[in-house]
Amino acid sequence: MTDKSLAVEAWESLFRAQVAVLRQLTAEFPTSEISFTEYDVLLNLSRAPERRMRIRDLIPHLLLSQPSVSRLIDRLAVRGLVQKLPDESDARGTIVALTDEGWDLFKRVAVVHADSIAQRVGGSLAPSELAQLAELCRRLRG
Repeated sequence: MTDKSLAVEAWESLFRAQVAVLRQLTAEFPTSEISFTEYDVLLNLSRAPERRMRIRDLIPHLLLSQPSVSRLIDRLAVRGLVQKLPDESDARGTIVALTDEGWDLFKRVAVVHADSIAQRVGGSLAPSELAQLAELCRRLRG
């Protein structure tokens, strides 16, 4: 097999595995209080310093377009899960902060969701394979 065909085969395997795992995790998502996509926003905010990020810094971490992210954040803000704040260092920017209510919901959902991930991903691979997969994915993301 050529390097090119190996790369294509690896990509197709990675893509199909990601789709299969994502479909199962979405189907098993432990709450109807927030969607899988909304959870992703809360997850990224939970990992940020002081649980807040500029919208433009959040967008690259999500699989949505900028207008979709803005609408999603507006919906989360209306529900009190995040707060939109002016960026004091840049008047054009907006900071999104996880509220206490959003943090509590995230923690509650994350515990159950992590169990699904551990079962679906961890149940299929040995610990050394999980470590190798994580490293390979980090390298692919650059």
